[in-house]
This record gives sequence, structure tokens and C-alpha cells, in this order.
Amino acid sequence: MATSSSPENIRRTRILSSKLYFDVPPSKVPVIYSSVYNIAFFGIEKLHPFDSSKWGRICQFLVSEGVLDKKCITEPEEASKEDLLVVHSEKYLDSLQNSLTVAKIMEVGGSVLAAKLAKERGWAINVGGGFHHCSADKGGGFCAYADISICIHFAFVQLKVSRVMIIDLDAHQGNGHEIDFAKDKRVYILDVYNSEIYPGDYNARRFINQKVEVLSGTTTDVYLKTVDDALEVARRSFDPELVVYNAGTDILDGDPLGRLMISPDGVIERDEKVFTFAREKGIPILMLTSGGYMKSSARVIADSIINLSRKQLIDMSGTQGTAGTGGQI
Repeated sequence: MATSSSPENIRRTRILSSKLYFDVPPSKVPVIYSSVYNIAFFGIEKLHPFDSSKWGRICQFLVSEGVLDKKCITEPEEASKEDLLVVHSEKYLDSLQNSLTVAKIMEVGGSVLAAKLAKERGWAINVGGGFHHCSADKGGGFCAYADISICIHFAFVQLKVSRVMIIDLDAHQGNGHEIDFAKDKRVYILDVYNSEIYPGDYNARRFINQKVEVLSGTTTDVYLKTVDDALEVARRSFDPELVVYNAGTDILDGDPLGRLMISPDGVIERDEKVFTFAREKGIPILMLTSGGYMKSSARVIADSIINLSRKQLIDMSGTQGTAGTGGQI
């Protein structure tokens, strides 16, 4: 029997005392975003292909298309140190002295809140998050905090969820959450990734329940057939109460880090397939936008969300409607 000072009870106490879960009024839609997401990395974004304004541009596109009223966007709370300690160690947190910290703490809060909203509304999208290379004790690949692991532990405690499926379709292997849930049978991981690129974490690959490796240069038709087949296997293999969808757009043709050749329409169709999978099974789904390193990614993500709305896989109308488009995102 666990004592009050056991790691699990300490984690539970932290989760129950957190301010990251709060009631969101019906006038807000489960699209989660904060302008803090767009904090520039003090010029470092000019040294690598990362688009540090991607998240704000996604929302601007949605607002300008009349799909989303900016007053209906849900803004998360910033994760505190106690929230981060739900997964991370004191030693690891003390080691983080970099300019990514503030923006990513807010995105962690967004991912955590997304699980709650998904359970209540059937779906949620954090316009950010998906730091799937970060585990409890190690970061990597632009990922400083393990938001996927943290949001799932919150769901276990606060939402009474006991079975979670991670569908990771970022171009890169999600080695962070694979390490964190290596021996946890409550979590089923489907990971479709380019096996020829970063991180090449062979240890973490041992903990993937459904490992689907593709090669550099994979084209749209081949990729979508691969995703179809993978989802069919997942459908038969596990019965989740929550789906966490890591929807990286670094699969796009031309992305310098993903090295795949998927068209914008292919990304849109991929996302539709995953949401259809969840909705047909009646499973709440939360989507994280994850990796995507070209300026075109924001437009593709926005177009994908618009498609999900048009196909009635998500409902973007808050009780205030979607008329207003003014103001700064």
C-alpha cells in the first residue's frame, strides 16, 4: 500500500492542487492558444528553420477565414514548477536555463487543459505543444518539457481515465513519451516516423506498442495507405478512453528535418483520418501541433482545422458565434 509520501501520492497531490484545470465557459471553443507561445528565441530562430511565429499565424488564418472568433479562443494558465514536477525531477528543472522556458511552460498548460476539454467537448486542439522528444529527465530536439506525459498523468488523476492512446504522426520518433510510459500498460503508443532521421533512439523504440517506420522520400499515397493500415491495427488492438494526437507537419514535402514528401492535401487528409478514427469510436481526442519547420506549416494546419470543421468532426462555434475578426492574435 502506498504511503502519503510515496512518489505516486506526491504526484497525485500536485495534480489535485494544480490550477491548470479550470472551467471553460461554453462561449469558448476548445482551441487553446496564448500569444506567449510566440515568444521569439532571442534571435536563435534565425539560425535554424524553426518558425517561431507559427502558432499565432495559425489562429490569424482561422480568424481571417471566419472559422474562429478570437474572443472564443481558450487561453491556458502557465504551468508552475509544481506542475512540471508531476513528471520532471528537481535536478532536470534546475538544469533548464534557456530562452525557451517561458513559452514552453505556457504550452504545457495548454496541453494539460486540452485533455480536460477533450473529455468534456469530445475534442480539443492545443495550437502548440507536442514536445515528444522530452522525457522526465532529458530534453532534446527543441523540446524542453514533457507536455504529453504531464497531460496524460493529469488525465489519469483528474479525469479518471485509465486507457490512453498516443497517435504520434510527427516525422520524428516520439522517444520522450516512449521512455516515460515504457512499462505503463495504461498507455498504447502508435508511432509512424522516419527511421532515418533524429533521434534514432533504439532504446525507446523497444517501448512502442505499434512501431511503423517509413523512409526518407516517402510520398503522399504511400504514407496515407500506411496511416490507414496502422489505424486499423490500432482499432483492433486497444480500446482507449482518450486519444492524444501528435500532429506534426514536418512530414511536408520540403521540410528540411522531416525529409518526407507529403503534400499539404495529404496532411489535411491524414488529420481527417485520425479524427474520424476517434469520432467513430466515440473517443475524446486532443491534437497537438508539434513539429513543422517551414513557413507554410501554419497555413496547412489552419486549412486542416478548417477541413475538420467543414466535415463536422469538430464544432468551432462558441455560443458567441464566429462573427468577430478584429484585434491582435
